[in-house]
Amino acid sequence: MAYSESSIRVLKGLEPVKERPGMYTRTDSPTHIIQEAIDNAADEALGGYAQKIAVILHKDGSVSVEDDGRGIPVGMHPAEGVPTVEVVFTRLHAGGKFDKKSGGAYSFSGGLHGVGVSVTNALSTRLEVVVKREGRIHRMAFAGGDVVEPLAEAGTVGQRNTGTLVRAWPDPKYFDTPRVKRGELERLLRAKAVLLPGVKVTLADEESGEEKTWHYADGLVSYLTETLPEGGEAGYVSPIFAAERYAGTADASGFAEGEGAAWAMAWCEAGGAGESYVNLIPTPLGGTHDAGLRAGVFESVKEFVSHHGLLPGKVNLQAEDVWRSVRFVLSARILDPQFQGQTKERLSSRDALRLVSSRVKDPLDAWLNGHVEEAKKIADLAIKAAISRQKAGKVVEKKKQSGAAVLPGKLTDCESEDITRNELFLVEGDSAGGSAKQGRYREFQAILPLRGKVLNTWEVERGEIFGNAEVHDMAVALGLDPHGPDAPDEVLSNLRYGKVIIMADADVDGSHIQTLLLTLFFRHFPRLIDSGHVYIAQPPLFAVKVAAQGKGRPERRFYALDESEKDQILERLAEDGVRPDNIHTGRFKGLGEMNPEQLKETTMHPDTRRLLPVVLDREALEEARRMFTLLMGKGEASSRRAWMELKGNLVEADI
Repeated sequence: MAYSESSIRVLKGLEPVKERPGMYTRTDSPTHIIQEAIDNAADEALGGYAQKIAVILHKDGSVSVEDDGRGIPVGMHPAEGVPTVEVVFTRLHAGGKFDKKSGGAYSFSGGLHGVGVSVTNALSTRLEVVVKREGRIHRMAFAGGDVVEPLAEAGTVGQRNTGTLVRAWPDPKYFDTPRVKRGELERLLRAKAVLLPGVKVTLADEESGEEKTWHYADGLVSYLTETLPEGGEAGYVSPIFAAERYAGTADASGFAEGEGAAWAMAWCEAGGAGESYVNLIPTPLGGTHDAGLRAGVFESVKEFVSHHGLLPGKVNLQAEDVWRSVRFVLSARILDPQFQGQTKERLSSRDALRLVSSRVKDPLDAWLNGHVEEAKKIADLAIKAAISRQKAGKVVEKKKQSGAAVLPGKLTDCESEDITRNELFLVEGDSAGGSAKQGRYREFQAILPLRGKVLNTWEVERGEIFGNAEVHDMAVALGLDPHGPDAPDEVLSNLRYGKVIIMADADVDGSHIQTLLLTLFFRHFPRLIDSGHVYIAQPPLFAVKVAAQGKGRPERRFYALDESEKDQILERLAEDGVRPDNIHTGRFKGLGEMNPEQLKETTMHPDTRRLLPVVLDREALEEARRMFTLLMGKGEASSRRAWMELKGNLVEADI
């Protein structure tokens, strides 16, 4: 095929969204593109211009979002030469949230990308906008992102009757399911009401006739109260500490006026959990604002403990000891928030850590010293956690009972005793672990879910590795003791599985977990690798579904390991004459998104899965040891940086 100047294609307008929707939104359902319209309404309320947000799930599958804010401007845009409302819905990176520092339309909003409702428009078969502004009603409509009904006046209203209504019909070909997730939508709307005290938020379902209303006068405190257990089995639960602090006009810390945070938190002996938001946008993966709250809380509690002399000798208090029992709701306001990805699930703004920690510390200092008895109970929880952590870090022997190691409780074992056939899957996350348990072959496949990142054991002494619960559980499940590279074959005599399969997400975190597990095996169980027992599962990143084409062509589904493989599948389908509108490509964001049947078919079934064997090259043993030291050694930060600067352009990372 010729490669010439005409081979270079330039995507214009909303074409990039249609070509790669997964880069701009979640494609599991249309919930996120509807959230974009809700976020715009919430931004009006955040600025004090709206008091009502109403969402309707219509019988025909469309969703409408209406607010009583100022209404999107409808006059001609000075640069684009078309109505401004048209610019908002048809141009990427266009919106009223860029010009902030010079008195723009929004002081605080959910983001600066400017692709929100234009993505909603691009991925909808039809979208209608009704604007009430300056005593007039204006209306226009789009289809597939293009204008089909130009802006026109549709009537008059009172001068104070203003607002915007957006109704969208999501295009099913872009989503795994054409319907929004009702539960997720309810949680989002409820959170908006919580974070906007005084604003009335409603959700109506035309099909069921059900309508829900959220209106919180007490905001965060009411919301957090509903999540707290009531003593008893939960143990101690502290009173709620709630406050808010924002930078003023003469703020010396360098933050813009109005930047800051509101929060509500309590300490619960049963364990911590929390929710965080940035300019009303939920951040389920947390980020730098969460880290700021954690830092401020730790410093405050640490100072209280030190001032009152509560810390026993040789006990070192760390942030995780204080934080592990905190339940919180955090709402941060940031002038120019930066997120990881357009779906805005994690905040990456560096200044947010300093912003939130500096806002929370002084009020918490005052609260702790004003509630001394409660503060001492909070300190006691942290001290107990610190003592427990330090004990776990010391040399620990494997737990034994009647001379035999007790298998870990979270291990779902197999029925067979044939070691050559038995397989142990080390699975990232409890969610994926649950699916793997349902999709496995009970006879010869065992599942051990791993929670979070495994300990980096490269510089941990052999006698101390069992201080980590995850490492201890893996060693007991495998039936192995730590050993050196020259250990005899007898060290594997109690091995319980012929294959040890690392099953992690196909992303950066999954690769990190793989590396940590391989570090453990290479450093402390080298004969396991040397004897060919270790494998890495290869879960797919994409699913390609082909709709049924007549009686002789039922629905088909293909799985692709990466982008290149997906493109090859699409090319093959095109050569077979399959129309593009009969093909839907979905992207897995992790193992937890796969149902048990998908996980079984792609990653666990011996005949359909792909496993990557881990091979130890004896001739390159020293080079492997050098690389592990470079990558995992605590004192190798500068060498790692130099290596990454040299080799960073070669990596293909799914970030």
